[in-house]
Amino acid sequence: MTASSQPYSPALPEHAATDRPVAIWLSGVAVMVFLMIVIGGITRLTESGLSMAEWRPFIGWIPPLSEKEWYRVFSIYQDTPEFQKVNSWMTIEDFKEIFFWEYLHRVWGRLIGIAFALPFLVLALTGKIRRALYPRLGFLFLLGALQGVIGWWMVKSGLVDNPAVSQYRLAIHLSVAFIILGALIWTVLQLQRISDEPDRRLRRHAMAALHLIALTVVAGAFVAGLDAGLIYNTFPLMDGHIVPPDYAYAEPFWINIFENPATVQFHHRVVAIVTYAVIVWLLVRAIRSETIRPRTRLSVHTLAGMASIQVALGISTLLAQVPVSLGAAHQGGAALTFAAAFWVLFETSGARTRSS
Repeated sequence: MTASSQPYSPALPEHAATDRPVAIWLSGVAVMVFLMIVIGGITRLTESGLSMAEWRPFIGWIPPLSEKEWYRVFSIYQDTPEFQKVNSWMTIEDFKEIFFWEYLHRVWGRLIGIAFALPFLVLALTGKIRRALYPRLGFLFLLGALQGVIGWWMVKSGLVDNPAVSQYRLAIHLSVAFIILGALIWTVLQLQRISDEPDRRLRRHAMAALHLIALTVVAGAFVAGLDAGLIYNTFPLMDGHIVPPDYAYAEPFWINIFENPATVQFHHRVVAIVTYAVIVWLLVRAIRSETIRPRTRLSVHTLAGMASIQVALGISTLLAQVPVSLGAAHQGGAALTFAAAFWVLFETSGARTRSS
């Protein structure tokens, strides 16, 4: 049997066995971050994000347990622009319904912090974490802490005059969540696997796909922030037009890119279509390749499959005028597509974990 015909056996990093507890721990945190992204989407879709108008990072675990406390929290909400300009019809029972998702969103964030910090302390004290991993873990911890601050900074933007959070701050908040997810996935892959020989041609293609997916996610955040999915609910044309008639009504022109709902939705469509085309072409190249490794081929097929599902979810969400169920599934699908792109990039990059 020649060397080229020998079956491929993926190599393991030198410390794969000792790093396994760390990889399992970070995998669990990654799952929690994914769920956080979905919960955040539901919070946005149910317009619950401004229901908790006070930030109590240390004592905010406990929800209102008495009618007196419910009325206290409700009275704070009644002083917000959202209640006064949009939801003045709400009773306390209506308020309790929107309060739930924002409360769950914040508590889940705190649970992620605990799920990161406590196992870290146990693994560190028992010598299960190699010294080379501490900078990466420290970076992840700081990102998580920063995300909590960004979340409140985002909420504050809707508590002043305009009863809606800033689309700019929403895009930053979602982007940091995806960065955390990507960093966790990449770290877990490096701890448990080596892709021995980089495929430079496919790696460049995979990198382009990942960047386009990230750009699509950011564009989607602006769609969510401006409720731009509630207009032009037709596909592939936008109410009979390729380019919406009000594409560039604002002056100066650049402001349309970030603040005109029609422009924002059009750009999200275009970037998503380009992204999907790039992923499909990556799949075609993988199918045609005679030297691609089985694991790399599997990762590309997974990405293409997830991207196809995501496109179907996006179109369905738009045509149905953004119901909560489809909107949440679309946001979760974006996270899974992003994760699959990281897997492809890893498999084509020859990435290795540090050995010391």
